[in-house]
Amino acid sequence: MILVFVEIEGGSIKKSSQEALTYGADLATATGDTCSAIAIGDASAVGNLGQYGASSTFAVSGGGLDTFTPEGYSYAINEVANTNGANTVIISGSYTGKSIAPKLAVKLGAGLTTGVVAMASTDGGFNVRKTCFSNKAFSNVAVNSEKKVISIVPNSYEVKSFDNQAAVSTVSIDASGVIKTKSVSVDKVQGKIPLTEAELVVSAGRGLKGPENWGMIEELADVLGAATACSKPVSDMDWRPHSEHVGQTGITIKPNLYIAAGISGAIQHLAGVSGSKVICVINTDPEAPFFKAADYGIVGDAFDVIPKLIARAKELKAS
Repeated sequence: MILVFVEIEGGSIKKSSQEALTYGADLATATGDTCSAIAIGDASAVGNLGQYGASSTFAVSGGGLDTFTPEGYSYAINEVANTNGANTVIISGSYTGKSIAPKLAVKLGAGLTTGVVAMASTDGGFNVRKTCFSNKAFSNVAVNSEKKVISIVPNSYEVKSFDNQAAVSTVSIDASGVIKTKSVSVDKVQGKIPLTEAELVVSAGRGLKGPENWGMIEELADVLGAATACSKPVSDMDWRPHSEHVGQTGITIKPNLYIAAGISGAIQHLAGVSGSKVICVINTDPEAPFFKAADYGIVGDAFDVIPKLIARAKELKAS
């Protein structure tokens, strides 16, 4: 069995989990295996998991599982995996997934591969393609262990629709005895597209000169249906919240389109955005390093370019 951990938030299946579940379903087809999903705590959307490829679903609840902890969740997944003979566990490379995967791999005695960006090749073994060197390169890794934990980079695998009806099994697990951390409070950004799941991102740096000028970035993002981001110096100066900081020491993203205005393109920033399918850079300096990584470049002042992009986007949207 291939077991896929699914995150449900506010009654909706997170996009990164939809991708992981599709990945698991496609892998099951390639290997002649079955694909099952596991949801912990919030089971409000488990009835919809068949459409993303699950043939069955485990809805898990019990002591210590009302609030997320890496210890509790990894314990619960391990219990379900061992009880049902799962040899491969697929997890999205979200923050939640990143904290679970290594603990789960140790419990299962499994080989762990993170940063996976493509379907595994099962011809003559089990080989996966993953990112390395802070997303500046890729490597092909042979996973020789009997059990495997695979972590998928968000926005790297296309979500598909399946005509499946996933039978739901309710499982009760008491994980309270293994939990060593306590969540005091959870402060979530409301009303915004999560950066790790955004397909379009509009970002800016010190070239905007101050936080008072961010209105046009937010307006462009709103017109495009995009998330907003920023460079590290901007978040360090409290111009923007740290939750928007993308880069080597911030959030790593992989959108279909990344628009960067007034960002020079230091290597630390590139490490977090180089996985973007298309990068568009706006900068007054034609020698800015970011232009070397850009698919499209506009040499110009963001204060002139961004309003024109907003106006044109509105025209296209209206038509």
